[in-house]
Amino acid sequence: MSHIKAMLKAAPSVSVSRSVALKAAPFVPIRPLHVRTSVIAAAAAIDEEVEYIARATQQVRKDKPRSKRFKAMAKKVAAPNTEVGAVEAMTMLKNCASTKFVESVEFHARMGLDPKYADQQLRATCSLPAGTGKELKVAVLTSGDNIRIAEEAGADYFGSDDLVEKIAAGFMDFDKLIATPEMMPKAAKLGRVLGPRGLMPNPKAGTVTTDVATTVKDFKGGKVEYRLDKSGNLHVLFGNINFKDADLLANLKAVQESIDSNRPPGAKGIYWKSMYVCTTMGPSIKLNVSALQSVSLA
Repeated sequence: MSHIKAMLKAAPSVSVSRSVALKAAPFVPIRPLHVRTSVIAAAAAIDEEVEYIARATQQVRKDKPRSKRFKAMAKKVAAPNTEVGAVEAMTMLKNCASTKFVESVEFHARMGLDPKYADQQLRATCSLPAGTGKELKVAVLTSGDNIRIAEEAGADYFGSDDLVEKIAAGFMDFDKLIATPEMMPKAAKLGRVLGPRGLMPNPKAGTVTTDVATTVKDFKGGKVEYRLDKSGNLHVLFGNINFKDADLLANLKAVQESIDSNRPPGAKGIYWKSMYVCTTMGPSIKLNVSALQSVSLA
């Protein structure tokens, strides 16, 4: 026994440092494969049930109720989402006019643009060859000799400080307000009155100009303004239903060419997503974009 005790005292003591003990990974038992598969399947079932409940609670959009007149007119045009040529669409528009008043003809397009970005904004003007069929009242905010020029060009209202005060007092009996650059600081004071009505002069809309006579004649003769809305859509009135088919087609072609020529620099991918024409109270007709672009009026 004495020699065993001596051997134990001579042997070096073995100690595990605290740092080494902490580095040792704890033992984690591995679950069997069938247990893990069951857990994954149960989680997927729960997700599917939650998605089903969410869909069930959503409100279902109902079709808008239509009158008998509208349903009868819808049978005279192509089926929904069926594209037709521009010439054929003009004939269909004439067949859809069934009201007692002269309906306007409208162009609507969904563009591949996001108006939240500055380089994808789209706002411009277009001169319609056959006019709009409507009499616009034009007011001109200018000074000096331009007041006389505006009167001779056919402006309905014209003036300087007196017109500013008149508008500030509530006068809004006009459809377009044209201003010369030197009058814009005074027009800026009318922003709260003119802005919500879309009447504030703007260089992009062609309503801020130094050539008063030409601008007044253009808007009087059928110049229209279009602007991308918050959803990336365009809406342009391009005539009346009592126009000849050739005149409506010429106006429509002018609108399409103007939108193509004013393509924003930030536009990427598909520029034209879809386009439609319709009368004021009639069903819409989907146009073939490439067919309209290839139309030649010469």
